[in-house]
Amino acid sequence: MDIAYWIVAALLALFYLYAGGKKVVQSQERLRPMMGWVDRVPMPLVRLIGTLEVLGAAGLVLPPLTGVAPVLAVAAAIGLVLIQVGGIVVHVSRGEARMIGLNIALLVAAAAAAWLGTTWL
Repeated sequence: MDIAYWIVAALLALFYLYAGGKKVVQSQERLRPMMGWVDRVPMPLVRLIGTLEVLGAAGLVLPPLTGVAPVLAVAAAIGLVLIQVGGIVVHVSRGEARMIGLNIALLVAAAAAAWLGTTWL
């Protein structure tokens, strides 16, 4: 179970560090080609989402790695599930239901990380 957690957590952490980092540092114009929804959401909210994604990535890895409050890894995974639920809602509200495949895959992976992380509780 530990190996499975680390595989899922590492992949999620890499993805969210990249995607969240882009949301934190790039302008709306640079984000628009790959994230059309940024036109509909205020940039401070886009930055907040990016910050939460980066913190979630750190939360998946650092607590179990250091042994300090490993329950935070489960909380981080649940937070990432909630971010994906929000992403699905935004895509569906924009009529982009065909684009939620990645959101669903990330949601399932984060839910798996939450479940696998319960081995430390």
